[in-house]
Amino acid sequence: MKKLIALVLVFCMVLALVACSTKPATTEQPANEPAKEEKTVLKLWCIATESDANRPAYEKAIAEFEAAHPDIKIDWEAFENESYKTKIQVAMNDPDTLPDIFFTWSGAFLGDFVDAGNVMRLDDAYKPFANELPEVMLSNSTYNGGHYAVPLTYNIVTLFANMDLLAKAGWDRVPETYEDLIACCDALVANGIVPFGCAGKEGWCVTEYVEPMIEKTIGYEKLNKIFTGAESWNDPAIADAVNKFQEMINKGYFDPNGAALGNDEVKANFIAGKTAFYQNGSWNCGEINDAEGNFKVALFPVLDTEKATYGQVIGGPSDSLAVSAKANPIAASAAFELGRSICHYAYLAGSGLPAWTPDYDTSAVKPLVSDVAAIVAAADGMVLFGDTAMNAERKGIYLDYIDQVYGCAVTGEEFVAGLTKDIG
Repeated sequence: MKKLIALVLVFCMVLALVACSTKPATTEQPANEPAKEEKTVLKLWCIATESDANRPAYEKAIAEFEAAHPDIKIDWEAFENESYKTKIQVAMNDPDTLPDIFFTWSGAFLGDFVDAGNVMRLDDAYKPFANELPEVMLSNSTYNGGHYAVPLTYNIVTLFANMDLLAKAGWDRVPETYEDLIACCDALVANGIVPFGCAGKEGWCVTEYVEPMIEKTIGYEKLNKIFTGAESWNDPAIADAVNKFQEMINKGYFDPNGAALGNDEVKANFIAGKTAFYQNGSWNCGEINDAEGNFKVALFPVLDTEKATYGQVIGGPSDSLAVSAKANPIAASAAFELGRSICHYAYLAGSGLPAWTPDYDTSAVKPLVSDVAAIVAAADGMVLFGDTAMNAERKGIYLDYIDQVYGCAVTGEEFVAGLTKDIG
């Protein structure tokens, strides 16, 4: 973790550097040259659907790769986030159906696939790219000393605020203490403004609220141990954090229609000025930055100042590309080349901080992205997203309880008791 924080400090210095980016040259085939043999096809699965912020980055990276390798064709498909999690899990049960390269989250999510022997070890393929990709960025996808994925970007959970709406409630700044946040929300409600939107149809979106609140109550070190199974969920302070979240729901701080909405709809409502806050991943910075309005990014305030600090965040390097153990051997180096380019274009588009060291002009980096970089540079600690830090079995149980929390079907105490019983 210290290495990661140190790396991010270096990253912030890199933002000030300007370098030139070059594209690989392509050559035309002479008219009298015999037709080339059929192209090698590499299949790729990802979650860069038409509405996903990373879609343009994938399109540009794949086009760039195919131009540099005219003998290789990338046959790619994109799937919606939640459905993809099921699809890739099912494919792992029949490895012959896996694509050559596939998007994955690191941590225990990928670890389950590695343990099953379905993922190619990438140590040798990594060596030519080591000067561009710091090894610390591979830490969440390293198992038993081996590297099994190519990191793309890294992100944290951020609190986006519509400053125009806050101004209508008498606030000219994003609240930095929990007491101020409550006062701000009360003022917003009094002015007919819904403070928050949260996509109840997608459990991971609810965790973007619950996990920062738990972290800001018990501290990042303890939460990390709980996520990795080193400590138990049996802590009354966690119940307090969950109860506070539900108090916010019951006080009308959340859009009552949110339970039936997906993340794209909730984000669109925020951008359209229907809610004052939107807490989600920093991969949304580009889209929000380019929208009409006055937006800022911050972190959720601290609930227990004796155990946590404002600079403790949820997130880290997670989005990655992995290679099937049965893939064409050239897929390994292809994954690194694609990963490097996806990182490049995603960073400039504002959909993530770069896992790869930028060697190109960064002067056009979007302001909200720079603000998130500054937040990360000042971070005191970082915990990987819960649904990737846990293995598949524990994650399923956890997300089921998260859904019940958002629907107020269980109390904070029942949430803790249930997870303690079912997970430990």
